[in-house]
Amino acid sequence: MPHFSSTTSLLAVGALTGLAWAASAPRLAAQQEAPVLDLSSGESAWVLADRNSGYIPVPGSPSPTTQDPHYKYVGNGTGAQPTFRVADLTNPNIKPWALAIMKRENDKALNGGLPFAPRSSCMPAGVPAFMNFAFAESIHYLQTPKQVTMIFSGDAQVRHVYLDVPHSANPKPSWYGESVGHYEGGDTLVVDTIGQNDKTYLDGFRTPHTEKLHVVERYKLIDGGKILEVTFRIDDPDTFNAPWTAINKLRRIQRPMHEEVCAENNTHLFDYGMPIASKADF
Repeated sequence: MPHFSSTTSLLAVGALTGLAWAASAPRLAAQQEAPVLDLSSGESAWVLADRNSGYIPVPGSPSPTTQDPHYKYVGNGTGAQPTFRVADLTNPNIKPWALAIMKRENDKALNGGLPFAPRSSCMPAGVPAFMNFAFAESIHYLQTPKQVTMIFSGDAQVRHVYLDVPHSANPKPSWYGESVGHYEGGDTLVVDTIGQNDKTYLDGFRTPHTEKLHVVERYKLIDGGKILEVTFRIDDPDTFNAPWTAINKLRRIQRPMHEEVCAENNTHLFDYGMPIASKADF
C-alpha cells in the first residue's frame, strides 16, 4: 500500500481519483446504453443466408418479384450451369412501365444477352439491394453512437446511416440516398432511406423504381445471433400499386475486412459495361 506523508497528499489523491472517475463516467454510461444489436464484435461479417433465393414474402403483403415459374433458376455453386433470374411479369402490383423494363431484361437473359447486374458491372446496388452484394464477399458493420456504417468488402462500397436525426428537407438524389435511423427496443435497428436516384434496381430480377422510392428496414438478430433478419418495406407510388414488405436474411461469419478492387485490371469473358478509366490517375 502506498504511504502518504500528509493529509494534503491524501486529499490530492482523492481529488485525482474523483476526476478520473468523472472522466470515465460518460464512457461507462455509453457502454451501459450500447445497443443489444451487436453486428460488429469479434470480426463479425455477414453473408447471405441463402445466396440463391430471392426476397422472402411476408403474409398479407403484396409479393416481391419472384422467378417466372416457366424457367428454372440455377444459382452459382450448385454444380450445374448457372442461369440468370427471369422475373415473373404477372405480378399485379407492378405498374406497366416497370414491367416493360423487366421484360426487356428478361429477353436479354433468355436470348443469350447480359441483363444488368450491379456487382458484375462494378456499380452501386442501391437500397435494399445492397444486402444482395453479400454473395461471396461480406458486409461489415461499424457502430458508433451517432452513425452505423455498412461496408461491402467486395469493392468497399459504403452506406452511412445517421442515428437520431431527421431527414434533410430535400436530399439530392444519389446512389444510396439519405439513410437515418434509430434503435428500437435496444435490439432492433430501424433505417429509413429516401433520396435515391432511379439508376438502380430493387432486386436480382431487375425490378426498377423511381426517385420517389422510400425504404424502411428493420434489422434484428435471430437464431441466437447467428442470423441477421432484415424486414423491409418498399413504398414507391409511381412503380407499385401498393407498398410491399419482404425479408432478407444474412448469416454471421468471422472474417476480417479486406480490400478488393472490382474492375481495375480485371479481364472478363463478358462485357457487363464496367467503368474503365481513359487515362491513369497519376
